[in-house]
Amino acid sequence: MRSIFLVILTLLLVSSSPSVQKEIKVKKPQTSDISEPTPSLIESLYQSMDLASVLKFDAFEKAMQGYNTLSSKNKDIFTIIDFTLPSTDKRMVVLDMKNKKVLYHTIVSHGRNSGEKYATAFSNRHGSYQSSLGFYVTRNTYQGGNGYSLVIDGLEKGINDQAKARAVVIHGADYCSESIIKSTGRLGRSYGCPALPREVTKPIINTIKDGSLLFIYADNKEYMANTKIVKPSTERTLLAQSDEVNTTKEQAVL
Repeated sequence: MRSIFLVILTLLLVSSSPSVQKEIKVKKPQTSDISEPTPSLIESLYQSMDLASVLKFDAFEKAMQGYNTLSSKNKDIFTIIDFTLPSTDKRMVVLDMKNKKVLYHTIVSHGRNSGEKYATAFSNRHGSYQSSLGFYVTRNTYQGGNGYSLVIDGLEKGINDQAKARAVVIHGADYCSESIIKSTGRLGRSYGCPALPREVTKPIINTIKDGSLLFIYADNKEYMANTKIVKPSTERTLLAQSDEVNTTKEQAVL
């Protein structure tokens, strides 16, 4: 009897020890964590800046990867161009990252050999007349053949680092206008420059010049295979793309 009593007493002492209590506490289900996952910082910023109506999340997510890792003189201003959209849509967004707001949202032209209504082909090669994807930093302004213009430096070797040598700059153009869209069904195209409507060229250039980052995005396998800055889509982006595919299939059935 005494030995049985000692065994029971030992079990009671072990079960009441702090380490065992702590283990039991850790294993306790945390229902709130399971039902309400914390959103990513990038998604939270996307929502807080109310960007859903002006910029796809996939473009913003990839842009933010570079914004968070690249150094630049002016981190308050960030420009994103989304070439997954047709040239009839407003594809350029200038963001005020400090105050978390959209400063400009406008149409922008792509290179003449990148495609017609959509930009689908890209190059870093001289004489290609194609747009180049990836991250850039803005430099100085000058008066050239296209008027007030902004020099941009490509930051990705082999992808866009020949932009400056190719004279790929931001400038205004008569072929980048709503009237051209109405008459031809698409914008006119450049030699590879992201050309802007004349009326917004100067204010946009003055806002983004002298050391802010620019990201030109497209859903392009070659770029994703060669960039050292951007990583593949997150689970959230893949789910969104899957929903778009399912919606398209449902519409086709209807």
